[in-house]
Amino acid sequence: MTNAPDDARRSGGIDPRLLEILVCPLTKATLSYDVERQELISRPAKLAYPIRDGIPIMLPDEARPIED
Repeated sequence: MTNAPDDARRSGGIDPRLLEILVCPLTKATLSYDVERQELISRPAKLAYPIRDGIPIMLPDEARPIED
């Protein structure tokens, strides 16, 4: 039997349950997960929040601006 949250952390991913509750700190909008770039995307804010070692960095100063 595997433990999905532990597997996600070991692989550098993010716990899917965490994705269900996280929102953009600026707009309170839901986020989408970019697996390849390991980022959480806020389309309304046009920001991509990095995920480092499985931990989302939800600071606007750390986010990367994105284009449409």
